[in-house]
Amino acid sequence: KNMSVVHVQYPDTMDETRTKPREGGLNDPLLGTTDRQYKCNSCNNDMNNCPGHFGHIELAKPVYHPGFINKTKKILEMVCHQCSKLLCDENNDEQFAQALRLRDPKARFAMVWKVCKGKKVCEIETAGKDEKDSIDVTTGIEKVPHGGCGSSHPDIRKKALQLYAKVEEAREEGMKKEVKDKLITPEQAHHILKHIPEDDLWKMGLNKDYARPEWLIVTVLPVPPPPVRPSISVDGTAQGMRSEDDLTYKLGDIIRANGNVKQAHAEGAPNHICVEFEELLQYHVATYMDKNIASISRSLQKSGRPIGFNLIFFKGKE
Repeated sequence: KNMSVVHVQYPDTMDETRTKPREGGLNDPLLGTTDRQYKCNSCNNDMNNCPGHFGHIELAKPVYHPGFINKTKKILEMVCHQCSKLLCDENNDEQFAQALRLRDPKARFAMVWKVCKGKKVCEIETAGKDEKDSIDVTTGIEKVPHGGCGSSHPDIRKKALQLYAKVEEAREEGMKKEVKDKLITPEQAHHILKHIPEDDLWKMGLNKDYARPEWLIVTVLPVPPPPVRPSISVDGTAQGMRSEDDLTYKLGDIIRANGNVKQAHAEGAPNHICVEFEELLQYHVATYMDKNIASISRSLQKSGRPIGFNLIFFKGKE
């Protein structure tokens, strides 16, 4: 967001006259230029000397990043969903203490996840108050309270681009508890990850300055400059029809879906309507980043032609 030169709010590229780029649109003059007639409003250079400048779209609701959703799932399996503390403690768990001795952050993350994923309860502060319970039988060393909240920890399942928690619902006496899948929204996941203590971040192999877990959830989407996604004049003139790049088409879909989410929440629409619009926003952001995601249908233009970009684009650069 700090490197952005403009907040992109409109899916249009040109203004009403169709002769110059629209301000606040996907080809805002501050982003750069691909037309000989205009100069960049950010650096005042022509199309040959302006490298282009990034803009941004502020998402109405956070969405999962398709490349990091598995990592997000693992972190949610390691921390309590109520107090955001790690489920294990080095003072009371020898395996966890061994994991912390690993110097490689990637190996430490994998080991801590392996230890934590089996925990079903966030141990409470009062554990160890009783004199008998406060001594570890195997080592004879006094246990240090974990300092958790005591809430139960659910199993987490991933379905397409959604995460679900298996929650037991209380039933009448004598009846079995019913297990239901409860959706973990990106907003809830972002809240949990944002409140993980800094000490726990190091234990998990993350970095409080350069690799914070809440950054795995997309809240602001960067908009690449026009030189990355140049439009082409169909008839060869500046005033005629222009054919936009696939990236520009997809960014327009994201802005429209984002506007629908904002409008639905502002008007107090029913919850299922808001959820549908949020799922559509998630779909467009995911297919913008990777069109070949398994279990998701291909993204198409109005003509029915598949939109092809990004991951294939980057793979070609490897």
